[in-house]
Amino acid sequence: MNNPVWLPVLCLLPVLLFGEWLVRRVSWLGKFSIPAPVIGGLFVAVLVLMMNVTGWSTIQISSSVTTPWWTWLVSTEAEWITRPSKGLSVPFMVAFYTCIGLSATWEIVRRGSVVLLLFLAASAMLGVVQNFVGAGTATAIGSPALMGLLCGSITMVGGHATALGFAPQLEQAGLSGAAAMGAAAATLGLLAGGLLGGPVGTWLIRRHQLKSSSTIEETVSETKHATGILHELRTLGKMGGTAVKHLLLVIACIKAGTWLSWWLQQSGMTFPIHIGAMMVGVVLRNLHDLLRLQWVRSDVIATLGSVMLVAFLGLAMMGLHLIDLAHTALPMLIILAVEVVVTILFAIFICWPLIGRDYDAAVMTAGLCGCGIGNTANAVASMKSLVEKHGPAPKAFFVVSLVGTLLGDLTNALNVTFFLNLLK
Repeated sequence: MNNPVWLPVLCLLPVLLFGEWLVRRVSWLGKFSIPAPVIGGLFVAVLVLMMNVTGWSTIQISSSVTTPWWTWLVSTEAEWITRPSKGLSVPFMVAFYTCIGLSATWEIVRRGSVVLLLFLAASAMLGVVQNFVGAGTATAIGSPALMGLLCGSITMVGGHATALGFAPQLEQAGLSGAAAMGAAAATLGLLAGGLLGGPVGTWLIRRHQLKSSSTIEETVSETKHATGILHELRTLGKMGGTAVKHLLLVIACIKAGTWLSWWLQQSGMTFPIHIGAMMVGVVLRNLHDLLRLQWVRSDVIATLGSVMLVAFLGLAMMGLHLIDLAHTALPMLIILAVEVVVTILFAIFICWPLIGRDYDAAVMTAGLCGCGIGNTANAVASMKSLVEKHGPAPKAFFVVSLVGTLLGDLTNALNVTFFLNLLK
């Protein structure tokens, strides 16, 4: 039987907390930086699969709903009155990407100087290469080109959030089971990224006898530590009315982005709803800064985005139909193996020379392996292991963290949208 919309939402917090507990208790989960909501949601998906396979129960967590109060925000009014079916996690997913847009200011880019732009260019080029390689490899082994795209920058550079975000468009284009395949590919990427980033950086440092240019002890700037969903919710609660105003801003951007995406779709182009909302957020935030206004706070937006991301991942993973992976496992492994090799070669022979051939460049190259195969948490973990042995590289942490958590998502979303329209 299918569940009402409120049941998985009600179960979401316990599932997230269970995932955090597992990450703390099982050391290798933390070592490879596998996200807690992915672990908690996958546990539920596996549990549901086992219950159905054994015949103990026929329960199924719906991945799509038609409930009007849930679908209004991510539907145009003309569509909404027809009671459209929308992914259960879609409102949270669109809210997360909206927060990315609202954080994307030109001032942030300017502060990173030339190295930031060069690393961003390398990340964007890597995404294009991964999509060409993925589609080409899939076609060569007789699989759909869309599967190759899914195993390309969608899951390699993008990770779980981008995979699940583009799953509806891939399924509409003809790739059934895209959500389950994307989640599996992104999880394999996390493992590979966590294992390979450090060794690549170590090889570059030792081969070229590189040394840190810092002469004093510096504090490594990392991405914000994952402190758990309860901490994030308490932080928003302490912000009070400020958090409410920023949430209303996010909601307004989502609704405007829904109409923007619908308008662009009328031209026949595939344009996912979350990209429209993200673009609205980018424009609004930069207009806000251009007019020298002060009421949009990046820290509040970042906290809201963090909450939306874990909620999105948790719901999406809980609703996965894992049986859909049965006929796609071998082709996916072949494509992903090729992608990993190509990404490492790109990092060593393209990224490292492009960004400077020095010690910081080697550390950033290790970071590209982390966020180009897994996610930014993997990148930071790999770079941290390097600087603990070879010396500080504060610029590397700033650049990789900024591109991996913000700017890279913007360029990758546009890259994926282009290839999706090309291959559909």
